[in-house]
Order: sequence, then C-alpha cells, then structure tokens
Amino acid sequence: MGELSSLESRYGAANYKPLPVTLVRAKGVHVWDEDGRRHIDMMGAYSAVSFGHCHPSLVEAMTRQARRLDTVSRAYFTNRLGPFLARACALTGMDAALPANGGAEAVETALKAARKWAYKVKGVPAERAEIIAAEGNFHGRTIAIVGFSSVPQYRAGFGPFPPGFKLVPFGDVDALEAAITPCTAAFLIEPIQGEGGIIVPPSGYLAEAGRICRARNVLLICDEIQTGLGRTGRLLACEHDGVRPDGVTLGKALGGGLIPVSLFLARREVMDVFEPGDHGSTFGGNPIAAAVGLAALDILVQERLVERAAALGTHLLSRLAGIKNPLVREVRGRGLFAGIELDAKKIQASVVVEKLLRVGILTKETHRNTIRLAPPFIIKESEIDWAVDRIEQVLGEVVEDIAEPLAAH
Repeated sequence: MGELSSLESRYGAANYKPLPVTLVRAKGVHVWDEDGRRHIDMMGAYSAVSFGHCHPSLVEAMTRQARRLDTVSRAYFTNRLGPFLARACALTGMDAALPANGGAEAVETALKAARKWAYKVKGVPAERAEIIAAEGNFHGRTIAIVGFSSVPQYRAGFGPFPPGFKLVPFGDVDALEAAITPCTAAFLIEPIQGEGGIIVPPSGYLAEAGRICRARNVLLICDEIQTGLGRTGRLLACEHDGVRPDGVTLGKALGGGLIPVSLFLARREVMDVFEPGDHGSTFGGNPIAAAVGLAALDILVQERLVERAAALGTHLLSRLAGIKNPLVREVRGRGLFAGIELDAKKIQASVVVEKLLRVGILTKETHRNTIRLAPPFIIKESEIDWAVDRIEQVLGEVVEDIAEPLAAH
C-alpha cells in the first residue's frame, strides 16, 4: 500500500474498501495511478462521469463561473439557476425542478413532496401517507432511505426507522396493485436496479405500473439518478416503456463528474405543495453547480451522447453475451449499463474485479455477485472491444485456476 492510500486508510472512516490502486490523473475514459499505469474506467464512478473525465467544456464552465460568482445561497436570485432549471424541465418534460446536491438529497426531496401532496391534494389523513418502493432498491443512504432498503447491511445498527413505507417485489405489477391503499402517496421505482445487480424488469412493467398509479391516484416517481441522462440509450430509462412519471430524480452525471448536482423534477401540482421555508439546501442550485449542470445538459444534446450510448450499448451487450465461460450466469443491461452475473458457488465477483484491475480495467462488483459496467459515453467501440477481450481473458484464467486444484485431486 502506498503512502497516499495509507493516509486515507489511517485517517478516513472505514465505510469503503477501495481496490488496491491510488489514482492521480484522468482524461476521457482513462485514469492513471501513482505509478504511471493507465487504466480504462469501465465503471464511470457509478454513472457520474458519463461525459468522460475532465471534459474540457465542463471544466471551462466550472472555472469560468467560479471566477465570477460562487455560492450566495437561495436567499437571492442568480443569473445561473433559472436557465439550468428551464433546460432540465424542457428536456425531461417536467413542469418544475428543485435543485439539490447528491442523489439521496433529491430522493429525500421527492419523498417529502409526495407526502405533502398526499395531504394537501389527495386528502390522505394526517400522518397516514404511505410510499411504496421495490425490493432490492437503492435510493441512497439516509436514515429514511435505508429504512426501506431490503439489504440487511444497509439497515443494521441504524434503526429505528421512520414508518410509512412498503416494499413489493421488483417487476411484479400485481403485487404493486395489491399494496396500494387509499393512503398510498407514491410508488418510488428505479427503471433498472443498478446497485441491486443491473436488474432489468420485464418489458412493459413500468408502463403498467404507471397505468395502475394513474387509476389509483398514486404518484409515479422514477429514480433516474444512475439510469437517467442517456445511460440506457434514452434520455430517461422510463422512456423505454413510453412512461412520463409524475416526478423524476436526477443526479450523478448531472454534475459532469466535477461537482455534486441533483434535481427533483415534477408536475406543477406536485411541486406546488412546497412553500417558502418548507424545504431548502444551502448549496443546492448554487451558481457553479447550475453552470456545470446546464453545460452538461447542453453537451448531452450537442454531442448526441444519448444516441451514442444506445449504439455503443448494443455493441457492448452483444460482445458480453458472446463470452462463453462457465462462470457467467447471465449478462444483463440496457445501453451502456451492463452487468455480468457470476456463479457465486464457483467464484466471487470481487476476486475477478481485482484481477481485472491488474490488466488495466477499473470496475466494481455489486449485488447478486455481478460485475457492473457503466463506462463514459465517449468510449470508442475499439476500447469496448479491448476491455471485453480482457474480461474474457481474465474469466478464462480464473476457470483454469479453479480447474487446476480439482485436477490435482
């Protein structure tokens, strides 16, 4: 372990277990470690660097604004926030947006909006509002959010949790319909579960969920923090099912990999439940964040990155599906959002991830023993081929390593 990583381990909290590499520089789809070795970033910081590392236009937008006006709080208007919110609403088809910082903050905002809408608009009795989420969800790390997680580690030691949440199986519309009561405010759903293992629901699931929600006067809120802004080959992943939700959360890529930026966007009826003093954020919507967010949305359109992710995603998934290896249980994904589930009885995905690091590929495992792939949209087809060739090579070597001890017996 190098000096820099030793300092991080000594003085940092142990809530992460980083791979044994210390990164010092990045450009485009590549990062360099402290020893000068180059790696291809096939994880994209959980979709946060969809535009590539240190995109020149985004760096310029951030530095130019930082020289002119920094944080002044939302106590005043600025010339940066309005254009950013207008652009985000125009692209997503939403009426209004509330700016925040990280993704979990956007989800918390959505939960508050849904509950207040239930009381002010739907007429749910006070303190009775319920929100339905899916098993295997990942919406953030706050007390409220981990309270409706189905992952034991995310909850262990952090209770008691706020009431008012229900879980239903992901992809099961009958279970959703059965769970709705007159007190149900909203259904919060990831169009594709990222942290859950890159789980793609059955075709038409989201459309049917939307129909049920409309019929029962329940808000449909799509968490697009990982899947939104082109990751799956559409601007929003819910568009694959032709769905326009009542609310959307965006984050990660919205900050261009440079600064935390998130939004809760919604129909006017939903957003109008907020009054001055109801909700706020010191840094949410600050001029630098707004300038970067607007530049990110402009680049997404101008460089046709959504279309690029769709085309390259087809190639990536095709190449991954062509890997013939007994360790691979399933390849899942959409666009440049893919998962390789490995047979947990034979190998842990974390072992393969460390071996991939040694051949110059940065990625990380997630739930269901799955290797997650979410590279920047600017990746070239030849770079995808290079990465998949090495994934195939490493998986082949692992199979041989497993077979050798068996042969010895």
